[in-house]
Amino acid sequence: MNQTGQRILVVEDDPVTQMRHAGYFKQAGYLVDTADSAAQMRQRMAANQYDLLLLDVNLPDEDGMMLTRILRSESDVGIILVTGRSDSVDKIVGLEMGADDYVTKPVEMRELLVRVKNLLWRMSLVKLNEQQPGDSSECHFAGWRFSTASRQLWRGEEQVKLTKAEFELLHAFVSHPQQVLPRERLLTLISHRVDAPNDRTVDVLVRRLRAKMEQGEGYPTLFVTVHGEGYLFGSAVTS
Repeated sequence: MNQTGQRILVVEDDPVTQMRHAGYFKQAGYLVDTADSAAQMRQRMAANQYDLLLLDVNLPDEDGMMLTRILRSESDVGIILVTGRSDSVDKIVGLEMGADDYVTKPVEMRELLVRVKNLLWRMSLVKLNEQQPGDSSECHFAGWRFSTASRQLWRGEEQVKLTKAEFELLHAFVSHPQQVLPRERLLTLISHRVDAPNDRTVDVLVRRLRAKMEQGEGYPTLFVTVHGEGYLFGSAVTS
């Protein structure tokens, strides 16, 4: 068995499911730890650096959806939600909260392994690109300052944190200001973080950017919906 060197944390309160997932991914060559609650998850994460979480939505001490939002605000760790809920609305909410993928129980383990491999591979490409010397230029629009090299977004002295997918979507918009971008085109720029992405993925990410960049007094509308076509970035951009 080849060791990947990548570390996974299985956060699952059902002992049978936890043992099944942990054993399967250990057999596949991953370093695996387990936690049966949000509190124990935090203890594990304080002591170790994880590449990916397999996170049960129904934990005994915290709601997995809200926990995902908190995790995403603090970390770029890969998050795959594992749940017994099959409602498509729950999947959309999970993605809105910042999860990278969402699977429902009973999980077919070979499919889950493929999803884990794909997500970790895509994340490794991003890290590799971030390590390469890049363009240090900044752009400015509607009172915002956006660094494409450091992936930082500022309004005045306040920095707004972006996930990788949010950064890539914003980067696509500012690179094509005042142009209609079809969802299919936008998907090609963010799909490294989302397994089996679809049009709904773009809508979710646009809503997240709107919540961060349009919800304040004096904050102009930036992301314009062009019905039947896609989205348009409504501001001029200067370097």
